[in-house]
Amino acid sequence: MKYSIREVSELAGVSARTLRYYDEIGLLKPLEVSGAGYRYYGKYELTLLQQILFYRERGLDLKQIQKIVYQDDFDIMSALQEHLKELEVKRRHTESLIRTVEQTIRSMKGEYEMSDKEKFQAFKERIVRENEEKHGAEIREKYGDEEMDAANRKMLNLTEEEYERFQNLGEEIKTRLKEAVLAGENPESECGKRIVILHKEWLGKTWKQYTREAHTAIGNMYISDERFKLYYDKEVAGCAEFLEAAIRFWVNEV
Repeated sequence: MKYSIREVSELAGVSARTLRYYDEIGLLKPLEVSGAGYRYYGKYELTLLQQILFYRERGLDLKQIQKIVYQDDFDIMSALQEHLKELEVKRRHTESLIRTVEQTIRSMKGEYEMSDKEKFQAFKERIVRENEEKHGAEIREKYGDEEMDAANRKMLNLTEEEYERFQNLGEEIKTRLKEAVLAGENPESECGKRIVILHKEWLGKTWKQYTREAHTAIGNMYISDERFKLYYDKEVAGCAEFLEAAIRFWVNEV
């Protein structure tokens, strides 16, 4: 069965303009185009569009999605299982947030005495869970279960002030990196040194024990692993490379 662009738009809730744009950039080509220029889509194109929308829901940009769905080894069943896993993680986080909100309301009504630790537990659990999902297997293989478990415990046991500092450090590092890259700064400058100092403090909030060797290794992962690289390059390309170079230059002096 073939669908017109108008029918696909109604089925998927995606505007015809967006579908035409997807065609223009090569993200979603129609099954065929009539002599009059009308686009028609088949079953495969609808399945691919569903995948594109799933990845959009997960926060990926169009270039990233295009790179994924047009890999030679792209498998739709595997992708669906990955989406399901990601959605289940989000559901658990949402349920945790709901419990936190409910407990906070009860606390404000005087029905429940909520500790400062409980106020932020859901947010810390999300960080631990996401880190396990994305990097757990690799980190455990490289550094061992004891190190990973210790890091998770340290995160979950952060006080309100420590957690707030951890969050602020992460944002400040990303902001300084973007500013440095856009300004054409050198990683070996004082600007680079300051970022490495902040990054060291940020790592120390969750690491069982800081070492220069491990700091250098994590810096290398920022440029060798696309998942790590995207964390810093999502808004401004070159931030991960700047951070890695700055760590490599300054790690023995901070």
